[in-house]
Amino acid sequence: MKIKEVYNLAINKAVDFDFRGREAVEELMDRKKAKYEKLSEEEKLVFDKDALSNPYLDSRILNISEDREIKKILVGIDIAPAEILLAKEIGSIDLIISHHPLGKALASLHEVMALQCDVLNKYGVPINVAEGLMEKRISEVARGINGLNHQRTVDASKLLGFNLMCLHTACDNLAAGFLKEKIEEKEKELVRIEDLMSFLRKIPEYKVAIELGAGPKIFVGKKENRCGKIALTEITGGTEGSPKLYEKMAIAGIGTVVGMHISEEHKKEAEAANLNVVIAGHMSSDSLGVNLLLDDLEKRGIEIVPCSGLIRISRLEK
Repeated sequence: MKIKEVYNLAINKAVDFDFRGREAVEELMDRKKAKYEKLSEEEKLVFDKDALSNPYLDSRILNISEDREIKKILVGIDIAPAEILLAKEIGSIDLIISHHPLGKALASLHEVMALQCDVLNKYGVPINVAEGLMEKRISEVARGINGLNHQRTVDASKLLGFNLMCLHTACDNLAAGFLKEKIEEKEKELVRIEDLMSFLRKIPEYKVAIELGAGPKIFVGKKENRCGKIALTEITGGTEGSPKLYEKMAIAGIGTVVGMHISEEHKKEAEAANLNVVIAGHMSSDSLGVNLLLDDLEKRGIEIVPCSGLIRISRLEK
């Protein structure tokens, strides 16, 4: 496989797992293309043309030093210059993949957050309410990431001659889709929070995370509480949405939210809304999504070298 083939595989799988469905994602892309065609020539010059083919702008090819056949990939949840130097020490690394966004993908992180509006709507939150509350939060995130040193790791990859890409929402979609399917299969058995916790602990990535002291935890609620409707609103879609959405989720009939992480402000709002919040774990949830892609790469004979917080679990039959 070449670099572009690895990237295309990741994006196509992400669309397959997208809560909105492939048809809705394709319609969204058509709308972007139509909007682009109406721009002036000057506006087209500054338009991010990746947006015409990529629905997840926090997932990109960041540097192609040499477009060679990919045989060995270094993969981490976070890639920084230290991991680029590590790749040099390991040797024979054809591609480095970061889960968390870097470079232009990090600068575009807020662009993927609109996905959360549709996910919330799928769980019963009116779309106008979701969009209204998310608009302010998306603006906050955009301002927050604006001053970061986006290119630091990308520059390191260029100096040392490594191919680099990041796959953020592309892999988070896989984790969200996987968990949604499994939870729906066990829906009748997941009556109380302790049942949900038991279910999560059986997933290999979370099982390893428990051993590392970072397993699933109840952040709001008690294990004896009944789950009610379980929503996976905080596994994909860039980063945390608006804390004001918890009240709207409760009104929509959601009883329990499963997420990767939660801020103190979000926790307080969830408590006020009487929602249960189960935090499955950040690195472990990220690892789950990344692993679902890496299995496909391993099938194609590519060697995977995990690093930087990636809990590598293969679901391939040995």
